[in-house]
Amino acid sequence: MSHKKLTELEATAICGNDISSSCLYVSGLAITYAGQYAWLALLIVGAVLFLFRKIYGEVVGALPLNGGAYNVLLNTTSKNNAALAAALTILSYMATAVISASEAMHYLHTLWHGLPVLPATMGLLGLFLVLTLLGMSESAKVAVVIFLVHLASLTLLCGVAIWYVATHGTDTLSLNFQAPVKGGIATALFYGFSAAMLGISGFESSANFVEEQAPGVFQKTLRNMWVVVSFFNPLLAFLLVAVLPLVQVGEHTATILAHLGQVAGGKWLAALISIDAVAVLSGAVLTSFVGVGGLMKRMALDRIWPQSFLKENRRGSNYIILIAFFLLCVSILLITRGELGPLAGVYTISFLAVMAFFAIGNFLLKNKRARLPRPVYASVLTVTLALMGVLLGLYGNVKLHPEYLVVFLQYFIPTMVLVVIMLERVAILKLVLHAVRNYSKKHGTFLGLKPQRIRQMLHALNQQEFVFFTKGDNVSNLNKVMIYVVENEFTNRLKIVTLVEGDEQVSQQLLNDVRVLDRAYTEIVVDFVIRQGHFGPQLIDELSAEWGIPKNFMFIGSPGDRFPYQISELGGVRLII
Repeated sequence: MSHKKLTELEATAICGNDISSSCLYVSGLAITYAGQYAWLALLIVGAVLFLFRKIYGEVVGALPLNGGAYNVLLNTTSKNNAALAAALTILSYMATAVISASEAMHYLHTLWHGLPVLPATMGLLGLFLVLTLLGMSESAKVAVVIFLVHLASLTLLCGVAIWYVATHGTDTLSLNFQAPVKGGIATALFYGFSAAMLGISGFESSANFVEEQAPGVFQKTLRNMWVVVSFFNPLLAFLLVAVLPLVQVGEHTATILAHLGQVAGGKWLAALISIDAVAVLSGAVLTSFVGVGGLMKRMALDRIWPQSFLKENRRGSNYIILIAFFLLCVSILLITRGELGPLAGVYTISFLAVMAFFAIGNFLLKNKRARLPRPVYASVLTVTLALMGVLLGLYGNVKLHPEYLVVFLQYFIPTMVLVVIMLERVAILKLVLHAVRNYSKKHGTFLGLKPQRIRQMLHALNQQEFVFFTKGDNVSNLNKVMIYVVENEFTNRLKIVTLVEGDEQVSQQLLNDVRVLDRAYTEIVVDFVIRQGHFGPQLIDELSAEWGIPKNFMFIGSPGDRFPYQISELGGVRLII
């Protein structure tokens, strides 16, 4: 039974809570580097985001599957490249959770001055760990309420600040614009732009749950998110400069909007903004837990992460993934001591790298999956400019704070080492088997390892069977399939399936080609299957159940514009040629 798809408002609220929560801290962060010109830097960021609307629209329109950059690269290039994008996405989720939780507790601290911020941040992360372990995920209705209240609060804050300027004059604004700009306006805008790129983090969220959205909704979520951040972020930065002396902005960066509310409207508005901040930032923490859980589960299903990650508790939650994510979040919180700067640095580096991979994925899609139908097309110039924008922002952040790159690498390198070990574990096990055999001949058992046990592990890994559906591909295409399987999957068994209808016969050429490939690739046993039927979601369901092969271990070539189904309807079947 199909479940109800998310409406435009519901889908926008879920991803909008993530991206719009950046309004609470990115304006102050941008002013730190761009001073009185921060609003202009934020407008430039909005222009870059406008370009990404088409990039995401084309990619996700052609491949409407959950997974974001990981999914794009998995269907256009190798599993190794997809795993790199996934590792960066995990770091981005981790930094999202920590920043959002820390900022939420900083805003709560303005209401309760005795609150110990660092322990409270760990407590909030722990709370959402417990909630997700209990099976609680994002509620669309709750997300909608938080989102609408958040927009109403920001609108009220802007209105009060504009009234304050109208009644108190523009003296503060004039003084701020007369202040000297360190390094010149161009340098200030460059660093302000780099820091302000943090303000679009969360834009990729919609692509991670596109399969749950009603038809046509995804494009609207991109538009709505762009409108929110392109309007509120520059406007709030301008109003901060108009109401507060620049020195005050630097003193209240972590809770800058609450301070703006305090000055422009009084304690009641500061309290309202703080309460709103706690709610919307907590929503972003929940988004991170749910998002990383879905991504890491998908990676475990694709055998990038250990199969133990798929273990579920009685509520259906992948508890090992969630606990590991919580521990990583706490560790980065302790290493950075909850300081916004290093956290934002890790966040921005990982997030911008993911955005860059998405742009690269768009280029790959144009080149390798040109026949796939897509509702939107981003020109090469659009993709190039967007890619240059995020790379410029990435360079600016690293140049601004090289030490933040060290914190980022402390997490990225171990993550990638683990990913590489998992991707190359067959080769590693073979190397270990060779070493154990040689050692055993001279000295006996080494640390209890027996060659027979290692061979059993190798057999278990290679036992998983894969499927490729062919319409009668030439030998060149079938050879590409064999190369992909050998280089990307742990298996020694492949079914090549062709479908016939009625009295239709399989060409002798195809039979000969399959025999040649079976002899050429001695490490793969090829089983050629001729099946009556019509290719589609129903047949895939039947064969997956009959053969016990997960759908994400089934491959097809890139379909053309006459293909009657969307890729998302095939249940995770992958494109490999």
